[in-house]
Amino acid sequence: MAVMNVVWPITALYFGPVAVWAYMRFGRPQLHAAMQEKQKQGNRQKKDESIHWNQIAVATSHCGAGCTIADVITEFTLFGLGATLLGSRLWASFAWDLAAAWLVGIVFQYFSIKPMRNLSVGEGIVAAIKADTLSILAFQVGMYGWMALVYFVLFPHPHLEPIEPGYWSMMQIGMICGFFTSYPMNWWLVKAGWKEKMG
Repeated sequence: MAVMNVVWPITALYFGPVAVWAYMRFGRPQLHAAMQEKQKQGNRQKKDESIHWNQIAVATSHCGAGCTIADVITEFTLFGLGATLLGSRLWASFAWDLAAAWLVGIVFQYFSIKPMRNLSVGEGIVAAIKADTLSILAFQVGMYGWMALVYFVLFPHPHLEPIEPGYWSMMQIGMICGFFTSYPMNWWLVKAGWKEKMG
């Protein structure tokens, strides 16, 4: 899937060397295997019903990439605007990050599901919403839990701001937390057939 050319580098933004290792171990070999299989079998696809941990990890990184792009954009935008919700920047961040992550996640999912299933535009949008909504919510639970801990416990006064490197270090940890809280949901979504396994 072409969208993985974007997903892998974005995943490296928060998972660093682990993402590079995963790409070298799973991303590149899957690409080469898929190209060889296509040459051998033409349009026929081999159906493998088993689900492997690394396939779910790649599917989860797909979700995480959408969340990461959305978070970077919204955090700087909200900071620049001085936006608050109920008098708090944190609540504004949570609300807008979720909305943006959901929209970007749906776009990412659309460009993976539509070509894989050969769907119409409308069917692709519905399938993308079905595949990514619960995954995004699960990702945000882990990330928001960590960021609430940072905001209220680790840096209660003064709070870290998006223009500080420490903020993004904490956000990086939050995204890793989101990856782990989203992983079981992605496993369920793949098993239920709502989401495609990656690789």
